[in-house]
Amino acid sequence: MNFLAPQELIDELGIYILQYDRAGYGESDPNPKRSLKSEALDIEELADQLQIGSKFYVIGVSMGSYATWSCLNYLPNRLAGVAMIAPVINYQWPSFPERLIKEDYRRKLIKWTMSLANYFPKLLHWWVTQKWLPSNSVIEKNPAFFNKRDIDILETIPGFPMLTKDKLREQVVFDTLRGDWMVAFGNWEFDPLKLSNPFPPNRTSAHIWQGYEDKVVPSQIQRFVTGKLPWIQYHEVPDGGHLIVHYSGLCEAILKALLLGEENLSYRPRPEVFVS
Repeated sequence: MNFLAPQELIDELGIYILQYDRAGYGESDPNPKRSLKSEALDIEELADQLQIGSKFYVIGVSMGSYATWSCLNYLPNRLAGVAMIAPVINYQWPSFPERLIKEDYRRKLIKWTMSLANYFPKLLHWWVTQKWLPSNSVIEKNPAFFNKRDIDILETIPGFPMLTKDKLREQVVFDTLRGDWMVAFGNWEFDPLKLSNPFPPNRTSAHIWQGYEDKVVPSQIQRFVTGKLPWIQYHEVPDGGHLIVHYSGLCEAILKALLLGEENLSYRPRPEVFVS
């Protein structure tokens, strides 16, 4: 995904933003043996080959955030800071209490898809390319996945071109997305909710940005994650859905929080209201 930071701010901060194609995307070679660790090691090798220094910042968006979690586990000494924007949740993380995720329909959907991806990949490939299934354009306007603000954003951006039926019929595209899915939602070698703070205690160097109305990743679970990891600062967009990275002003706020320690009060999470 694009990171729409104002060029003026980039120049003012004197930073260099590197966006790269992970394995199987763009012109990067596929890696059938990809894993959480290989994602982190790819980032480390890329940083070393480009000589960008002993420490660097990592920003992960949505599905790409599993690589950010992996960097926190495998490359803590290389990180100057991290930010995750609407990061995906793996319902198999052992620290999740059953009461929190038991009734979440997303958990059941992911479990069903994981079974197909693991044991019946050809059936899954056939299923997602059938003409009678909803097209990508219908999914992009579906209020089950996106709130009103997201749907407005989808009118102005290319959407998700890799999820079109024509693209999914290409084996390399399907295999890449299937590999991402299996790593992101499979069994992790570590529990993110038990990670230690790798950063100096006198500053906040880790951030999660979340839309309160996100229908892909529930904000209630994201709040639980940051509650277990108090060294990660939690920011919430009150009327935000899953596509908050495209919202005007958000990337600017992310950079200012990550690099300057500035907090935008507009993104302070609102308190939960409980009715007895």
